[in-house]
Amino acid sequence: MIDDVVKLFRELDSKDIRILTGIEIGMKYFEWVPVEELFKYTRLPYSSLEYKLRKLVKNNMVIGTNQPYEGYQIYFDGYDTLALNTFVKRGSISAIGDEIGVGKESVVHEAVKEPELGLGESQGVILKFHREGRTSFKNVRRLRSHLEDKEHFSWIYAARLAAKREAEIIRELYPDVCVPKLLDNNRHALVMDVAKGTLLYRTKLHEPEWFLEEILRQVGLVYKKGYIHSDLSEYNIFVSEGGVQFIDWPQYVQTSHPHSTELLERDVSNVLKHFMRKYKIQRNLSDVLASIKSEL
Repeated sequence: MIDDVVKLFRELDSKDIRILTGIEIGMKYFEWVPVEELFKYTRLPYSSLEYKLRKLVKNNMVIGTNQPYEGYQIYFDGYDTLALNTFVKRGSISAIGDEIGVGKESVVHEAVKEPELGLGESQGVILKFHREGRTSFKNVRRLRSHLEDKEHFSWIYAARLAAKREAEIIRELYPDVCVPKLLDNNRHALVMDVAKGTLLYRTKLHEPEWFLEEILRQVGLVYKKGYIHSDLSEYNIFVSEGGVQFIDWPQYVQTSHPHSTELLERDVSNVLKHFMRKYKIQRNLSDVLASIKSEL
């Protein structure tokens, strides 16, 4: 739980952070990072290193093994800690609030960012931790085209790559496409502007026809830039008086992807089905797809 991470974060010192960083780096080369490698990296007295490792294990920051040698892996709480440490040092966040979203592949929290130079009011932001790979590496590889050719990867790699991909596509789309602005990215985590409005599936629209057209227009803008969301539905579209915003981008594909036609069709179909089911608005799927593609 992030609440536990925040509490423990305040109790950690620079040596704890260095040990966590050493394990993170070592996991690029070892399934279990040998304690000898950590000794060389941290340059801590062995007794101090052993004491701190036991404490980190107890607090679920890392996990260890004694077979076939003494080695360690960073756990999600430890990885969260490293990302939080970087964000705090950069001034990207100063406090974390409530959990506002949780799924199999991400956890989202409210957070606060202090104004630059201490002038003005604090800014509410969103802090998103990716969790790809936590439950099943094999399943994540099967569902993520960018991992299909990776013979060996850890959950750190999967989660970090997902966050990197999402950060890259948001930078590419913003501000031409309505997506929340990216403020920072580190490891498996993103800091973003708060999405405007409420999620589509939770909202009773007074002008559903206008919102449907605006959603389809945004899909067209994304397509014109050469991308497809590929996981679009009423569960990741925000609506407000000012328009719409799309969130959750790690599954995006380029229009050159061999399954781009089916993925675009699925995205659009999800949207049309929602408006048909909730507002009895009918659109011909083939006509809508043709219109989106004709904008190129």
